[in-house]
Amino acid sequence: MEDKYVRNSLRFFIGVLLLAVLYSCANIASPNGGPYDEAPPKFVSSTPLPNQINYKGKKVEIIFDELIQIDKPTENVIITPPQMEQPVIRANGRKAVIELMDTLKENTTYTIDFTNSISDNNEKNVLENYSFAFSTGESIDSMEVSGVLLNAENLEPMPGITIGVHTNLEDSAFTTIPFVRTSRTNDKGEFTIRNMAPGTYRIYALEDVMRSYKYSQPGQQIAFYDSLIVPAFELTTRQDTIWKDSLTIDTVMTVGYTHFMPDNIELRLFKEKVERQYMLKPERTDEKILTLRFNTSLDTIPVPVPLNFTPADSNWYFLQTAEEGKAVHYWLTDSLIWKQDTLQVEVNYLKSDSMNILRPQTDTVQFTVRRRPVEKKKKKKKKDDEPEPIEFLGMNVNASGSINLYDTVAVTFSEPVAGLTKDHFYLDQKVDTLWEAVDFDFFPDTTNSLNFFIKRPWKYGEEYRLEVDSATIFSAYGKWNDVYSGEFKIKKEDEYGHLYINIEGADTTAFVELLNSSAQPIRKVKVKDGGVLFMDLKPDKYYARLVLDVNDNGVWDTGNYADKRQPELVFYCPKIFNIMQNWQVEETWNIKATPMKRQKPIDITKNKPKELTKKKRDYKNEGTQSSSNRNSGVGGLRF
Repeated sequence: MEDKYVRNSLRFFIGVLLLAVLYSCANIASPNGGPYDEAPPKFVSSTPLPNQINYKGKKVEIIFDELIQIDKPTENVIITPPQMEQPVIRANGRKAVIELMDTLKENTTYTIDFTNSISDNNEKNVLENYSFAFSTGESIDSMEVSGVLLNAENLEPMPGITIGVHTNLEDSAFTTIPFVRTSRTNDKGEFTIRNMAPGTYRIYALEDVMRSYKYSQPGQQIAFYDSLIVPAFELTTRQDTIWKDSLTIDTVMTVGYTHFMPDNIELRLFKEKVERQYMLKPERTDEKILTLRFNTSLDTIPVPVPLNFTPADSNWYFLQTAEEGKAVHYWLTDSLIWKQDTLQVEVNYLKSDSMNILRPQTDTVQFTVRRRPVEKKKKKKKKDDEPEPIEFLGMNVNASGSINLYDTVAVTFSEPVAGLTKDHFYLDQKVDTLWEAVDFDFFPDTTNSLNFFIKRPWKYGEEYRLEVDSATIFSAYGKWNDVYSGEFKIKKEDEYGHLYINIEGADTTAFVELLNSSAQPIRKVKVKDGGVLFMDLKPDKYYARLVLDVNDNGVWDTGNYADKRQPELVFYCPKIFNIMQNWQVEETWNIKATPMKRQKPIDITKNKPKELTKKKRDYKNEGTQSSSNRNSGVGGLRF
C-alpha cells in the first residue's frame, strides 16, 4: 500500500515537472543580442595623419573601429581644391581609401569632406559632417566660412549645389577659371568651406553638372555675393549640455571653441533668362488643325503663308494659342484645304542665333495627316420615323451652383465659332421672385479663340440665370449649339473672411501674393500705404509671399551676372493666416525680422531636410515580441 502511494506521488511529481518544462519551452524568448549599436564609426588612424604637413603622396587611407560603407562617393565626397580628373573613392573593410589622380599643388591644404556619406556597415549609423585634411606645404590652412543657399524665387533650400571661392577678385574669374576651394550644400541648403587660407575672396554658387568648376554653360543655376568675404575667427565659449537620458540633464558645461566668421552668408540661386528660342516639330494630329510648337513662349504669333494650296478666303483659319503661349493652333475653315493630306506653308518667326540674339527666320513647314482606314460599323436598325442623332457644338459654362464675388464666367466651345456676340446670351437677375434682364460685359479670351468671358460687378447673395437659345451659335464646321439654361448664385458676405497685413521693411515698390496650402498663388495685391488688403477670401489656411518689385512690372525678375544684377528679393511670412467665415483678420509682418532661411513655413517647403538619426530600438519589449511571433508560427509547441 505504501509502495503504491510512493509510486503515485512520484508519477504526479514527474507529470507536473514535465508540464512546467513544456510550458517554458513554448514561451521561451530568444536573446536580443544586447543593445543596438547606435554609435557611428570612430576614427582610429590614418595615412597621412590628420592635418599632416609636407605630405607628397596621392593616396589617403583612413581606418575606423568597425566596417564602413560610403554612400554615393562621387556625389557626396567633396575634395578641394577641386579635382579635374575624378579621384577613386572606396570603402575597404574598416578603411576609407582615396586615390587622387591630379598632380598635387605645392604649399596647398587639401580637404576631403565626406559630408554624411560614411556609416557603419550593419546599423547604418551616419558619421555626420566628417572631413579630413593634409597639406603639401609647411602649414595647414584652417579658416572656414559658412552660410546657406536658397532658391531666389521661392526660398527653397537648394541641396547638392557647388559652392566655390576665388582669390582672383575679377568678375571674369567666375566664367574663366576653376574655383580655388569648393564645398557642396547639404539637404538644408547649408554649406561650409573649410581649410581656407587668410585672405580676401569672392564666393559663388554653381549648378556644376559638368564639374568644370566655372560658369561656362548658359542655363546653369548660379548665385553670387555682392560683398567680398574675409575669413576670420575668435576664441569664445558656449554652453554644452550632457544628458543622463532623453529627459534628464546631467551637467551643463562651459567650453571654449573657435568661432569662424562669416558664418551667415546668404546666397540666392537663380537662372538667367537666356533660353534660346526655336521651333519644334510641326504637328497635324487632326485634319482640321495645324500646330506649331516652340520651346518658349512667343511674343509674336507667326502668320502662315500658303504654298501648295490657295484659300478661297483670306480668313482661312482661326487662331488659338495654348500651353502658356508655346503652342499655336491654326483651325482650318475651308474643307477643300483640310481634305488635302499634305499642306505646305511658309512661316516667319523669331529664332535665336549662335549669340542668343533673336533674328527673323523663314522656314517652309509641311503638315501631313495620317488617315486611318474607315471601319465599317454595323448600323443599328431604327424605325422609319426615328431621326438621326445630332452632334451638337460643345459648349461649357463654368458657372453653376454658387460662385465667388470676384469670379468671371467663362464660356468655352469645342470648335471655333463665327460671329459670336453678347446678343447670343441672356443674363437675368432674380429680383424677389421674378427674373429681370441685366446688362453685362462680353469679350473674347486674347490667348484662346475657343474661350469667351461674361463679366458683371456681382454683389453678395445675388442670383442669376444664363440662357442660350438652340441653334443660334454655329462653329466654323457647321455644328450648332444645344439649348442652354443655368442658374448660379453669388456667395453671401458672411461666407467670406477678410485679411489686412501691415507691411514693415518694404521701402520700394512691392506686391504680396496670397498662397494656398499647395504654395500656389491665388491673389496678388500691390503694397499701398504700408499694407495689403485681401477681401472676400474663402475660409481656409493661407500663406504670404512678398516680392520687392524694383522695376514695378508686377512679376518676379531673375538676375544677370554680366550686369551684376541680383534677382529681385523675395520674402515669406512665417505666420499662417487662418481665415474663417464672417471674420476680419489684421496682422503685422516685418519682412526682415526673421532670417531668410527660416522664413518659409515648413508646410509649404518642398525640399524638406532628411532625418539622419536612426529610430531607437525597444529593448524592453524586443524579446517579448520575438517570442510572440514564434508562438504564432512554425517551431512553437501548441496545446
